[in-house]
Amino acid sequence: MPGNWTREETIVALNVYCKIPFKNSSARHPLIKEYAKIIGRSPAALNLKIGNLGSFDPALRSKGIVGLGHTSGMDEMVWNEFFENPEKLAYESEKIIAEMKNQTIEESTEVDLKDLPEGVDRIAITRQRVNQRFFHDVVLCSYENRCCVTGICNPILLEACHISSWCDDIRNRTNPKNGLCLNPLFHRAFDRFLFAVTPDYIIDISEKMIDQTENDEFRNYLISVSGKSIIMPEKFTPDKNLLEIHYENYRKQQ
Repeated sequence: MPGNWTREETIVALNVYCKIPFKNSSARHPLIKEYAKIIGRSPAALNLKIGNLGSFDPALRSKGIVGLGHTSGMDEMVWNEFFENPEKLAYESEKIIAEMKNQTIEESTEVDLKDLPEGVDRIAITRQRVNQRFFHDVVLCSYENRCCVTGICNPILLEACHISSWCDDIRNRTNPKNGLCLNPLFHRAFDRFLFAVTPDYIIDISEKMIDQTENDEFRNYLISVSGKSIIMPEKFTPDKNLLEIHYENYRKQQ
């Protein structure tokens, strides 16, 4: 019988916690079954650990969801270590998972490095791509695969949009609280300051975007959605400070 949870096993559990909507977590969930086998625990045990980790999540607590009790000191230590440093969690947890599978991290995460030119730092590129995939997966999971503006829920039409850009904000590159789930149109509009989300989570469509829309039905849709609240995520609520910075830059360009 497995003994007390190790730090590595708890980190993997936190990785899974980030990738599954909390309300969908169960011993029957395919991802929980997959990762339970990797760490040598039962699906029920991994599901219980995810419930324990949820006890520390302020976004869940704000909604009256308290997770499970009987947390351990290791649970709290791992949560505190990684909650404010998701970039570290992304790479370290995926590296642990790869080692448990007796694979390289490139094999485990299916990162393709075949087309890299000579002289490129493969480790740095691997870390970047692993972190990008983690950010994408966690943001879409947090929004339960729904565009936070339109409600579109087809995953192939959804993208993880950085509030504070990947290029300019290294610290928040993998922070899921720096993410919005958007369809490609609104993702591009957000990046080009044609629409914004206020620090109070209100959609603000620019007059430029509205005026340059010739289709009356879609133009009316843009007008109708502006001023409404975004569809909020289950966890990893967007950081108000990051939204405020983007919103101020958006207002300067109107």
